[in-house]
Amino acid sequence: MYKLDLPIDIKEKAAIERRRRAEKERQGRIFNAKQRQIGVDKEALGQQIQDRDWMKDLEEKRAAAFAKDSIRNDTIAQLLERRQQFDERENIRALNEFRALHQQPDAQREWDLNDPDYLKKDMPARVSDDDPRCGLASLQKFQGEDLNARARAKFQQEQLREWSLMQQENQRRAQQQQQSADQLFFAKQIELDQRAVELQQAEEQCRRDINKSTRNYNDALFRENQERRALKKRQEDYDNFAEMANVVSSDLLSENPDQAISQFGPHRVVPDRWKGMTAEQLRRIREEQQNQLEEKKRRDEEEQQRQKEWDQRRIAEAKAGMIAERQIERERRAQELNLYNDNQRLSNEQRNLKAYLDRVVYTNQPTAAYFTQFNSSSR
Repeated sequence: MYKLDLPIDIKEKAAIERRRRAEKERQGRIFNAKQRQIGVDKEALGQQIQDRDWMKDLEEKRAAAFAKDSIRNDTIAQLLERRQQFDERENIRALNEFRALHQQPDAQREWDLNDPDYLKKDMPARVSDDDPRCGLASLQKFQGEDLNARARAKFQQEQLREWSLMQQENQRRAQQQQQSADQLFFAKQIELDQRAVELQQAEEQCRRDINKSTRNYNDALFRENQERRALKKRQEDYDNFAEMANVVSSDLLSENPDQAISQFGPHRVVPDRWKGMTAEQLRRIREEQQNQLEEKKRRDEEEQQRQKEWDQRRIAEAKAGMIAERQIERERRAQELNLYNDNQRLSNEQRNLKAYLDRVVYTNQPTAAYFTQFNSSSR
């Protein structure tokens, strides 16, 4: 009998353990998506880098926006603080002004009791003759008294003097204004008269120059017309003499047959100069007509012969085409029959192969153990 309980070699056992440990470490490196270095998802890493860069750019833009917003808020706060300081200064100034104008000591309700100059400011017992306080029993006013006569006379004299001085000043100012206006009017009139004289002189000089230029132009135009009429008369005389000479020696009066030949070619004539065809021309025309008739007859015969040959060729080609079509139809039917037989044979072979696979080959159904063996090793 064989001994099956022999001890395992220590070196072999160590090698097996080493391979198992290396395999486990390799599986840890490969199956750990965070630590593996082989089979890295490059697209995912690229997308992550792009997302990180986008987030960094977004954060920078956000920080810049916050910085701008902070600067704007600081500026607004400074403006508001300055406005508040200005409003406070304005309020203090207005308050001091109001106090200076409306809250003086003499405006207080009890000032008449606290005024040290009360007796100096107090109204005397009698102010004037028409003082309403001076009644019959006051013993302050008596019949015939006029306390304000001297002051009234002095005031009237002062008023009269002021009126007189004012009238004198007004008269003097009016005279000065009138003199200034007269001086300006006379100066303006003199300037306008001088300007009118200058314009009249310039207009007369311009009219004289225009008349002189017009007279010179008319003289030159008259001489030019005289020369043009003389030249025209000489040209007409020369043309008349030339025309008479040409008419006398022309082909029309001499009845030259060559005069009917057109400048566009010898085969063309001028209708108003043509005197009729010559006998030689008529003979050539009749010969040309006879040649044309013979040529036309020959072409008609050739056309009939060519048409007859085309008809024969068309009939032969039609017969050959019908024979070729019949041969093609027979070949097509034979090909269809062969194709049908091949399809039937292939159908039977596929049916037999499917039945063989279902009965013999595909009889072992996979279990759960079959799927768990995948992705269990790093190899």
